[in-house]
Formats: sequence, C-alpha cells, structure tokens
Amino acid sequence: MAAITAAMVKELRERTGLGMMECKKALVEAEGSVENAIEELRKSSGLKAAKKAGRTAAEGVAVLSVAADNKSATLLEVNSETDFVARDDNFMTFANDVLEAAVKSGEVDVAKLMEGELEGKREALVQKIGENITVRRVLKIEGDVVDGYVHSNNKIASVVALTGGNAETARDIAMHVAAVNPRVGKPEDMPQDEVEKEKGIIRAQPDMEGKPEEIVEKMMTGRINKFLKENSLVEQPFVKNPDQTVKALLKEQGAELVGFIRLEVGEGIEKEEVDFAAEVAAAAGTGKA
Repeated sequence: MAAITAAMVKELRERTGLGMMECKKALVEAEGSVENAIEELRKSSGLKAAKKAGRTAAEGVAVLSVAADNKSATLLEVNSETDFVARDDNFMTFANDVLEAAVKSGEVDVAKLMEGELEGKREALVQKIGENITVRRVLKIEGDVVDGYVHSNNKIASVVALTGGNAETARDIAMHVAAVNPRVGKPEDMPQDEVEKEKGIIRAQPDMEGKPEEIVEKMMTGRINKFLKENSLVEQPFVKNPDQTVKALLKEQGAELVGFIRLEVGEGIEKEEVDFAAEVAAAAGTGKA
C-alpha cells in the first residue's frame, strides 16, 4: 500500500475543499494518486447529490446581471437548505458561474442550462457543503432601457424595462418594485380571475349586507379601483418620493413601462417546519422541550 503523506492530504483538501479524513480515505483507496482520488470523489458526488435531492432547499440567493448596454438583464435564483450556506463563498461563486453561463448562452431553461459542466459543479458543491443545492429559475427581460436592483441580503432582486428614460430611472423603479412588490404593471394587466376573486371578497364584507344592488355595485366599483391602484406599479406612490406616483415619474422622464420582474428567494416553496426543541429533547431522551 502506498504511503499517504500529509502533503498529499493537504493538496487534496485544497483542491476539493473536503475534510482531512475523507481526503485521506480517498487517497488510500486511490493508492496515493491525488488525480485518481479526485476522479473517484467526482464520481461519488453524483450519488451524494442524488441522496440529498429530496431535501427542501428554500434559502439561497438571487443574483443579477445587467448588460453593459442596458438593453437586457438576467435574474437567477439558486437555493440551499440553510442561510448559512447561502452566505458561503463557494456557494456564491457557483451562483455567479451559473449566472455567467446563462448570460452567455441566453438560456432560460434550467435543465438545459445545467447540462454538463455546471451540473458537475453543483454535485461537487453538494458533496463539499453537505446540503441540497438547486438552481431554481432563470429569468430574462429586454427593453430600450433596462436596469435592476439586488437588496443587500441577496434575497430580493428586481429588474425594470422601459422605453425612453434612462438607466437611473429604471434602477430607481426596480428598487421600488423590490420594496413594494406590485402584482402587475398597470391596472389593465390584472388577471380577470383576480378581479373576480376580489369582487367576491368585497361582496362578503358586512357593510354590503342588505344594501340595494345598485349601491353595492357603486361601492364595489370604488373598492375595485382602489384595489387595482394599490397593486399596480404605475399607480403606486413612488417609494423615494411618495408625493408622486410611479406613472408621474415615468412621464417626467419621458419614459413608459415595458415590464418588470421581481424575484424573492424561496417564494412559493413550502418549507418544512422543524421543532428543534423537540428534536433536541428526543435526542436527549427526555421527551421534554
């Protein structure tokens, strides 16, 4: 059996980021060959990644790339199981590698984007970190003027596309989108089923009971208009200057809204609620929190 030196273990650790004992075991199995050890570890990483694939990954980061000419932008969400991992440098490097590949290829289909080298990187990262890691979605927007904003916690990112105006205006409105979370760009963009759902809620309110139908309709019209204004980007008070609406800002800048995207990490993912106190108590054999 080949002698496994500390230098070999150190080299393998530096190249893979794995623990000392795992590196030493891999070197023993590879009879002292660092290259063979790396190859076998890469083969096993796919198996380890598959075993963790069923675990919920609802933390992570949102990353953004705006084209140098401000004509397009790409948003990406990469998920991990814990926020601790989401702040890891290796995780962020992987997220940025995927984002760069998405920008270069223009691919928004995650399965196609991740084929080949990127999937290998993901599996290796799962092995190194020990958590399920997934690339959830890639979103792209284009326009005459495009800019975006990523909140400091890397959990919320948004982009806005305009005709006319400038990148600074687009970025300011993207900050508004991140903060206020409008449902649609303009009142007429609200899906009809959402409008009908809101009408049903309004009809069921106590102050509607017993009123003549024409009064109900008049009251409903007013409340629906308020609902549309509150949830439509252009009708909302601009977050940096509540005395004017976003529509007024756009008009002032000679711009019109083309569209927007807001991405919030973990949105729509059902998270498993874990009672850590109960788990600790069970592990201690007390059965008490």
